[in-house]
Amino acid sequence: MADNTKGRRDFMGMALGGFTALGGIGALYAMKRTWDPLPSVKAAGFTTIDVSAAQENVLNVEKWRGKPIFVLKKSKDMKPDDRDVIVGSDRFLVAVGLCTHLGCIPAYAADEHKFKCACHGGEFDASGHQIFGPPPSPLEIPPFKVEGTKVVLGEEGPEYKKMKEAGLTA
Repeated sequence: MADNTKGRRDFMGMALGGFTALGGIGALYAMKRTWDPLPSVKAAGFTTIDVSAAQENVLNVEKWRGKPIFVLKKSKDMKPDDRDVIVGSDRFLVAVGLCTHLGCIPAYAADEHKFKCACHGGEFDASGHQIFGPPPSPLEIPPFKVEGTKVVLGEEGPEYKKMKEAGLTA
């Protein structure tokens, strides 16, 4: 009878160990799922902007990864800059529309060709350079790639890599 009891105990121990292992695997899978980005975040990774219909000196605001993106087609009287995104023969400012001081959204003054932040008086020129006030750096240029008349945000194309190497993106 003692041998029969030992066999039952061994079986119960193995069964309990198996259930514990299955529970542990389930818990690890659940933890992994919480660490994965949400499908909406994955889908927001790339944004394509067609700039063929853009008008000179008119600010268009797009959205990428929850951030406003300023797209400004520069007019001929605005000076060329190394931070310009060139699409065909046109020059554009493509920048994250958040002030680099505290993250406020600057407004565009078309008549002055400036972005003005109402929070603390910071100003940026039409190329995104800080020109007045507390912002510590220019408007950030998001990763981009030019495809014909489209700018694809979220992908580092050769134009962006060149700007990044020159230290012009932030």
